[in-house]
Amino acid sequence: MQATETDAPQPQGHRSPLIVPRAEHNISRANISEYALKVLYKLKQEGFAAHVVGGGVRDLLLGHEPKDFDVATDATPEQVRGVFRNCRLIGRRFRLAHVHFGREIVEVATFRGSGGDDDEGDQRVENGMILRDNAYGTIEEDALRRDFTINALYYDISSFSLIDYAGGLADLQAGRLRLIGDPERRYREDPVRMLRALRFACKLGFNIEPETERPLFSLGHLLADIPAARLFDELLKLFHSGYGLAVFEKLRHYGLFGQLFPETESCLAREDQSFPVTFVSRGLANTDLRLQEDKPVSVFFLFAILLWEPVRRRYEQLLDGGRPANDAIYQAAEEVCARQHLRVAIPKRFSLPMREIWYLQPRLAQREGKRPHRLLTHPRLRAAYDFLMLRAASGEADLELADWWTRFQAAGSQERATMTEGSGKKRRPRRRRRRGASPSSEGALPQTAEAADGLT
Repeated sequence: MQATETDAPQPQGHRSPLIVPRAEHNISRANISEYALKVLYKLKQEGFAAHVVGGGVRDLLLGHEPKDFDVATDATPEQVRGVFRNCRLIGRRFRLAHVHFGREIVEVATFRGSGGDDDEGDQRVENGMILRDNAYGTIEEDALRRDFTINALYYDISSFSLIDYAGGLADLQAGRLRLIGDPERRYREDPVRMLRALRFACKLGFNIEPETERPLFSLGHLLADIPAARLFDELLKLFHSGYGLAVFEKLRHYGLFGQLFPETESCLAREDQSFPVTFVSRGLANTDLRLQEDKPVSVFFLFAILLWEPVRRRYEQLLDGGRPANDAIYQAAEEVCARQHLRVAIPKRFSLPMREIWYLQPRLAQREGKRPHRLLTHPRLRAAYDFLMLRAASGEADLELADWWTRFQAAGSQERATMTEGSGKKRRPRRRRRRGASPSSEGALPQTAEAADGLT
């Protein structure tokens, strides 16, 4: 398969597509899910066009295993539902058909049009942002409405050929991420495309084309117009795909992290302390490693890491004002979470265990009497301990405290009793400042985040 820069059509006016016949590309039906093939063949049998489109085509061309296969067709959602009994129509912003095969779903989208008078369906645009996009059109219009060129490639089930209207094959071969159309306009239509640009760049190892990259530095404020619940879903894709640390660094590079986590960014930007950035980076790197090893991770642990520094700072302020430690950590968590919810809405099933991890941090500093023994039965102890280990490795918490809890959990009952005698009651937990020092456990963290197993 050959595609050169001259093959790339510009998304203006009518263009003839680049068509690559079956003999000249590496996509085989053997690599497409059987359920996606059933949908494709059934639509074809009923007289409709049927194509695999988007990430499934892109990943197959790159030799990756796609997570799912999306289908594009000229059948309307209602017509798709008429073809498949096991079909449900979902979405208001984008009307889609979901064809169910047990636990697997094949998503079917109708070719989208430009929103002109001759298009079927409806489209609503407000201040440049697309609020509803159910205007239907041709495959060419659909291709040029997609976000990135590498996501606008179609595999036609009727001829097994590849269809490229936007120059995606050339960009794929060049390792280049490029928006279709005017980048600023496309970002304004849907600001989440800025996050998708970073996700694809990190996932694929692609360079962002300069014209596509330039608006990233100035349009981050548009993310404030995106529903907080939708941003939560996008953040899961960003941070739970095995390249969270790279995404974090790019988000900060383009000034987008502060739009999503303003209080955390304010803390990270301070130059008087380095451990907050180290803490977040270590946490994300550890999550990436676990995902790459096919180990489970927990959403609440991730967000506990991302929001800990503003919680910790507010907690310190409340302690300085005379608040008891338990009251201070509860109030700090409440205040930070309430403000963060306005930007990114974290569901309660994740925010409650996230808070529990924070609540246990002051209690882990209390090593006298029966308190540590009671904590051994707490359902979040392991997660809280792993969190403490991350804090210690980054230089924010006391390494001796983390080592004590490592020994205490492994000790027998007699040794535990000895360890909790004469510890001396501490009114306020203090961290040990280790500027410039490298913790002895640096890079090890043998158990970090394993508490997250099965807790989502």
